[in-house]
Amino acid sequence: MALPKILADMSLPVVGSPLFIISNPDLVIAQCKAGVVGSFPALNARPEAQLHEWLEKITTELDAYNQANPDNPAAPFAVNQIVHRSNNRLMHDVEACVKYKVPVVITSLGAQKEVNDAIHSYGGIVLHDVINNKFAKKAIEKGADGLIAVAWGAGGHAGQLSPFALVNEIREWFDGPLLLSGSISHGGAVLAAQAMGADMAYIGSPFIATDEARATDQYKQSIVDSGAEDIVYSNLFTGVHGNYLRSSIEAAGLDPDNLPESDPSKMNFASGGNQDAKAWKDIWGCGQGIDTVKSVVPAAELVGRLRSEYEAAKARLCP
Repeated sequence: MALPKILADMSLPVVGSPLFIISNPDLVIAQCKAGVVGSFPALNARPEAQLHEWLEKITTELDAYNQANPDNPAAPFAVNQIVHRSNNRLMHDVEACVKYKVPVVITSLGAQKEVNDAIHSYGGIVLHDVINNKFAKKAIEKGADGLIAVAWGAGGHAGQLSPFALVNEIREWFDGPLLLSGSISHGGAVLAAQAMGADMAYIGSPFIATDEARATDQYKQSIVDSGAEDIVYSNLFTGVHGNYLRSSIEAAGLDPDNLPESDPSKMNFASGGNQDAKAWKDIWGCGQGIDTVKSVVPAAELVGRLRSEYEAAKARLCP
């Protein structure tokens, strides 16, 4: 099945994943102008009225860019909605997406037909992130247009399945838009994701180490200095298992190799989880694929590297 028109004909089949606290309009605009889908969690805009300001800025700047560059328009942008009972501003944020006709909405931690119907009302599409085949089927049943397979090694909340297994299981029954997330930080890995059966790659952690990202200098440098072995998988910080930088856990006075299990029923996903542990702010989410990140660069430079690597990989396979 072909990708929906809004995601077709992109020079690099990549969606920049929404980064809690970190993604902001400047990063999203830079990603889109560079040719990949930029995204941000609606909850990053605080207070909730700020979401309208962010959407106004993004749509205005991208519209102006497209008018000035008709032969090389920006990629569309996306907003992430946390569809979880703890998110008491969900419908307010969905209404803002409807008002500004956000092209792509990414839903997480639950699937709601009401949310999907609202986005479909103006022609937007909904991509839902899943960690297994069971959740994938539920998302499509509720009306999602596409799926994001969050495999082992992805940053933040991540699954435990091999990307090969997860993509294969989903593709047995679903021929719609499928994105793959998990340790993708090189253009060759983007091509590999397509070879496995995904349509696009979903990349997050490398964008943390960019000039536009709203992360501390220490966070960015820790990504530059770290590799796959420096990632710790735990559910302590939000109640859902995820991947985090070892250095940030140690800085919080915790032993990364002896973290207790958390009680998911006591966590608040919308506010960032267990505030005693300061999830996301001080305990830094990160995926395993960061060894390719050698320095902090502008987002456009990162996208340029990915595109060059992607084209080189295609040339090697199809000389």
